[in-house]
Amino acid sequence: MTARLPWPLAYTVSGDDCTTPMPLGYDAPLAEAVGHLAELGYDGVEVQVRETGADAAEALARTVEAVGLRVLGIGTGPVAAQDRLTLTDPSPDVRRHALFRLLGAARLAGELGVPVTLGQTRGTFLPGLGDLQRIWAERAVEHLAEEASMCGSRLLIEPQSRANTSLWHTPGEALAVIDSLGAPAGLVLDTHHLDAEGIDATQAVTQHARVTGCLQLAAPATRGPLVLGDPRLPALLQALHSAGFSGWLTLEHTQDGDSPRAAARSWTALTDAAAVLARPVPPISPRPTNSSF
Repeated sequence: MTARLPWPLAYTVSGDDCTTPMPLGYDAPLAEAVGHLAELGYDGVEVQVRETGADAAEALARTVEAVGLRVLGIGTGPVAAQDRLTLTDPSPDVRRHALFRLLGAARLAGELGVPVTLGQTRGTFLPGLGDLQRIWAERAVEHLAEEASMCGSRLLIEPQSRANTSLWHTPGEALAVIDSLGAPAGLVLDTHHLDAEGIDATQAVTQHARVTGCLQLAAPATRGPLVLGDPRLPALLQALHSAGFSGWLTLEHTQDGDSPRAAARSWTALTDAAAVLARPVPPISPRPTNSSF
C-alpha cells in the first residue's frame, strides 16, 4: 500500500556546472534526471551546485519546471567535493574563493525562493589551527546567512559526522551556531550523519522538527536506496508529522550503479511507509478508577 506524503519529496541532482554527477545524487545530466524523477512521482529536486550564481536561476527553473517539478533547495556539496574549497583552509585565497562560491549559491537560491544548505564546505581542522579555523568558519557562515536572508533565501546548516568535517556534528552544536547568527537559519538533518554520530534519528526529528527545513534520507549502514519494509521509516514519518515538520524530504544516497532503479526503490519504500500517516490514532482508554479512593 502506498500513500501520498504530506511534505514535498525531492531527489538529489547535480547542476550542469558540476564536473561530474555527485555520487549521492541521480547519475545523469539535469534535464534527463528531472524527466525520470517526474515520471516516478517525485515533487521536486535538491540541486547541488558548484559555481552557479543568480544569473542561472531562470534557466534552472525552466529545466526543472518543464517536467512539472520544483527546485526545493540548493546544495553546495560540490564546492568542497569537486574543487576542494573550504571555509577553514589555511590559505586566505582558498577561503575567499569558497565563500565567493557559497554566496553565489545563496543568491541563486534567493532568486528561486528556496533555502541554501551548507555541509562539508566548512572544512576540517589541522593540528594547532583548530581555534583559528573555527573563527574563520563562524565569520564566514555569519556572512553567508546574512547574504541568504537579504536575497530572499535562508541558510540551512547540516550537522555532519566527524568523517566529513571538524565542525558541528550534532543538531545541538549546529543550533548553537544558528542562535548566534543575526539572520534566520535552520537545520538540515541527514539520517546517515545522525547514525554515524550515534544519534537516534527519530528522537532528533522529534526534538528539532520545527527548526528543520529538510530531512535527508538513506538506508542505514549502507547509505544506499531506501528498503521496502524498513521499520524505521514509519516511525520517522510519524515523528515528523506529530512534531509539526513543515519542510521537505530529500533522498540523498548512493545509486548502486543504477539511478533509475535506486530512485524507484526509495520512492516506493517511502510512500509505502507513509501509509502509517493515514491510519487513525487509536483512542486512549479511560484510566480505570477505584471506588475506594
